[in-house]
Amino acid sequence: MKLDKKQNRLRRARKGRAKIRDLEMSRLSVHRTPRHIYAQVIASDGGTVIVSASSLESEVRKGVKNGGNVEAAAIVGARIAEKAKAAGIDTVAFDRSGFRYHGRVKALADAAREAGLKF
Repeated sequence: MKLDKKQNRLRRARKGRAKIRDLEMSRLSVHRTPRHIYAQVIASDGGTVIVSASSLESEVRKGVKNGGNVEAAAIVGARIAEKAKAAGIDTVAFDRSGFRYHGRVKALADAAREAGLKF
């Protein structure tokens, strides 16, 4: 049975999330589409979104021309870290949702670390 690209990504995501569940800590979940990037900090129970940020937000859209590039990902990373710290969260597990740690996903993670989020 041949798996397609999305099924492979979701399989990788399940493996990563299983490890994070064992850690019992909040996770910074990232999702990317060709046009935008989204980030959420999800509570350790796995069902409650504490804070979220995306390239669709008006503050981010003012700063960048295109929501699907590294520049936009870096801004979203800084915003999610800022919001998480305001909500009292400073340590998270990074959930890349099966995406390669490269390009926009890496830019978001690096910006979140620079803004003071630990993972």
